[in-house]
Amino acid sequence: MIVQRQKSVIRFLVPVYILLLTMLTGCVEYDIGVKMNSQTHGEIVQQIQLKDQLNLFSRATLQTWLDSIAKRVRQLSGKTEMLSDQTLKVIIPFNNGAELAVKFNKFFNPYSNNDEADLSLLSANLDVAQNNFILAIRNHLQLDLDLRSLAVVSANDKVLLSPDNFLDLKFSLATPWGAKIIGDDTLVGRSSHQLVWTLEQGKLNHIETIFWVPSPIGIGALIIILLVAGGTYLKEEKVKS
Repeated sequence: MIVQRQKSVIRFLVPVYILLLTMLTGCVEYDIGVKMNSQTHGEIVQQIQLKDQLNLFSRATLQTWLDSIAKRVRQLSGKTEMLSDQTLKVIIPFNNGAELAVKFNKFFNPYSNNDEADLSLLSANLDVAQNNFILAIRNHLQLDLDLRSLAVVSANDKVLLSPDNFLDLKFSLATPWGAKIIGDDTLVGRSSHQLVWTLEQGKLNHIETIFWVPSPIGIGALIIILLVAGGTYLKEEKVKS
């Protein structure tokens, strides 16, 4: 009985999904980025571009989704900016790797109960392990982005349709000294000090990388030590002369 019901649901969803794919080709570009500028400063930056095809959606539904994003951003001390009528930019600041993980995970997993509908496009889990080497911080970043809920699947978990045609998702990481990729890099593009991953809808995407960030505190301390040592040396040389 349950299997028959699942098959009935699939038979109903597939034509609806095909219709959406036909009507909404390339309608959403969702770019998620992390900029790690230094040991004590960085930003989570998101840019959501809505194409003209989104006018086919209910404006009320679209506005509800955008309002939910703005609400979550405010709760994380971030800000939103409408770059145009169809482009929304989100900036969420953080002060270290631990705060980056907390804010990133809270934004993409905002609801711990069913009191409020979750309008997120994906769920995510980010972890950043940091080691201080005085002059620089070693960061080991791991990110799991679960996009399986965006696909129509059969009862045996086979993907029947994915939203590739109407949803373009990317994740980028920008660091001062670049980054080393761990694992498969077939979906990675490089640009200066930035890496860009093209995410696969309908799948669990795993991203893992190691990168170094200069430590202004450590560098400042070293400069002070050198200045003190230099001053002491010159003073002793003056006394000797």
